[in-house]
Amino acid sequence: MLIWRLCRAIHAGSAFSGEGARRYSGRWNSRGVPMIYCSSSLALAAIELFVHLEPAQAPDDLVSIPATLPDDEPARTIRREELPSTWWTDLSATRDLGDAWIRSGSSLALKVPSVPIRPEWNVLVNPLHPRMTELRIDPLQPFVFDARMFERTDT
Repeated sequence: MLIWRLCRAIHAGSAFSGEGARRYSGRWNSRGVPMIYCSSSLALAAIELFVHLEPAQAPDDLVSIPATLPDDEPARTIRREELPSTWWTDLSATRDLGDAWIRSGSSLALKVPSVPIRPEWNVLVNPLHPRMTELRIDPLQPFVFDARMFERTDT
């Protein structure tokens, strides 16, 4: 399975370390728990990043990094039906699930629903899993958002 990660070029060398999520936490992990956030498509990775940007902030130093999971990963999918009804606002529920998954070491990757585009899937990667060496990380590519996404229109 091909997965995608977007980041600033300066962080590309550590994009698959899980260090950023460990330091600051995220939707699916608590602070102190390393995790790598990826998406099932480049478009979804872009939307996932875009929702965290300031309206006038068009980053000019982004790179996309494709990676390929081993053929039998991800071994598990967390479906929306398995989550509390307010999973997109209640971070404690998703963080508890993600932390437990990392601790279990049950798989290298885990498919989870996207918040900005709910029918789509993000893919979490466990950087502590023994199969991490089987993740094939391809060469990065420059990534630029369309400038129209950052245009202000005052009506």
